[in-house]
Amino acid sequence: MLGQWLDWSLDGQLPTANQGVFASGTYHLHAPGILELSPNTAREGAHACIFSAAIHGNETAPVELIGEWLSGVEAGSISLGAPVLVILGNLPALKAQQRFLTTNLNRLFSRELTAKGEEPDRARELMAAVDGFYARHAGRPKLHYDLHTAIRDSRYPRFVVEPFTETSTAAEQWGWLAAAAMQAVLHQHQHSWTFSHYSKHYHGAQAFTFELGRVAPFGHNDMASLQPMRTLLTALSEGRTPPNQPTTQMQFFQVQHELMRHSEEFTLCFAEDTANFSCFEPGTLLARDAKAGEFRVGDTPLYVVFPNAQVEVGARAALLVAPIV
Repeated sequence: MLGQWLDWSLDGQLPTANQGVFASGTYHLHAPGILELSPNTAREGAHACIFSAAIHGNETAPVELIGEWLSGVEAGSISLGAPVLVILGNLPALKAQQRFLTTNLNRLFSRELTAKGEEPDRARELMAAVDGFYARHAGRPKLHYDLHTAIRDSRYPRFVVEPFTETSTAAEQWGWLAAAAMQAVLHQHQHSWTFSHYSKHYHGAQAFTFELGRVAPFGHNDMASLQPMRTLLTALSEGRTPPNQPTTQMQFFQVQHELMRHSEEFTLCFAEDTANFSCFEPGTLLARDAKAGEFRVGDTPLYVVFPNAQVEVGARAALLVAPIV
């Protein structure tokens, strides 16, 4: 039954029976792309876990990773010991294999959202699903891992973005991420209305955006490199303490500046295929904008992450970051 969940979600329909059982628990299909798993017996201290993917529709590796994990749950090789909400975000974009259809879903997760349209409506549906799930498990520590892949190569193919909020990240998380083969951590410097930020800002959850390699079509992802991440998801869903490693192999970065697109006449002044975490020396011209003018690197080198000159006017075109030493 769980194996057909992706097909049902893409069809936009729920099956006749939207609830059922498996060896270690029960499932409830709340809506297309929103699946809740409840254990027969929850372990003491287990998190209320949210695993989300396909907030951008062309990012398929996380969908395959969650599919592998769900298959293990259904087969009984994974024994559920924690409540888990599984979310596939932008279903029409996933079906079309596009990043989004009309606007970037991963900039809409604010309770102040007033925009109309398919993706804003989906953002509201997902926020309500998160609110309901955490309310049902109010006594448990909250966790949200939002799984993505990047649109370009990276010096660190697997990295995480820590949202900026008043909630501090538990020290144990860093060791778990190191054991899951994450190579870098990016600390945000201000509020950014992403899905993981929503859970951390409004609910105090331990939450991250994961970048798990580069965008590829279904069937063309390097799933072997993601097995440590699958181990982390499995441990959390079983209510066990995940593997832990020293963080010495992870590089930590702090966001210094958001490079915004203020006008239609905007260009990034470096090659379109520039990899994430590429370094630019002081004085380097990085962008020209008809309203904002030129942007040059200041007195210390900066590294570029998520560069994309084709974003909507008013949206972020790149993050500029510096290593924490």
